[in-house]
Amino acid sequence: MTDAQSFYGRWATLYDRLASLPGVDSWRGRAADALALSPGDAVVEMGCGSGANVPHLRERVGPTGRVVGLDVTGEMLARARTHSDRTGPEVDYLRGDATRPPVDGVDAVLATFVAGIFPDPAGAVDAWCDCVVPGGRVALLNFQRSDAALAAPLNVAFEGFVRLSAPGDRLSRASHASAFERRVRVARERLTERTVDRRYEAFGGGYLGLVSGRVV
Repeated sequence: MTDAQSFYGRWATLYDRLASLPGVDSWRGRAADALALSPGDAVVEMGCGSGANVPHLRERVGPTGRVVGLDVTGEMLARARTHSDRTGPEVDYLRGDATRPPVDGVDAVLATFVAGIFPDPAGAVDAWCDCVVPGGRVALLNFQRSDAALAAPLNVAFEGFVRLSAPGDRLSRASHASAFERRVRVARERLTERTVDRRYEAFGGGYLGLVSGRVV
């Protein structure tokens, strides 16, 4: 079992509750909007967790579309299947490695809060872009430090949040947060290299960054 599987498996129930909070839900809607989905589209969420994004995705692709949630942690997928709004004939959950997705020819890929946990984030983004048809979109939603005025004290809290909410050595203090941020930055840079019609927006007080682009 990998470190990520152990970590997220242990906290699956709590993660599921936090992922469904009203404010968080609005962030997920904005991420789904960034994909510019149409009825009948097929969309994959990489590292879907307990499926909190699925209601937003299935609403946009409609009953003729397809939503696939891919995650390496069985406990997370089990939680997803307990929610009626996250299951249905147009929804499939697959257990697998998001850096080597067993899908191809889809219209869009969404990855929320996961780019910072992969040792090779650029390779992960390459794999995601490779499984999307030309003209489809890939979107990454991640936490980040805020550049807003008076944000310095909260940025310290951000470091603590990263250490507690992501797998890895949570006793390494700033180094863990720095590695997380570096991986997110690398993922965004690779998405920029692989796509056109790119869009970026920050919200949540500047602590959330949403990057998307169209694969060519």
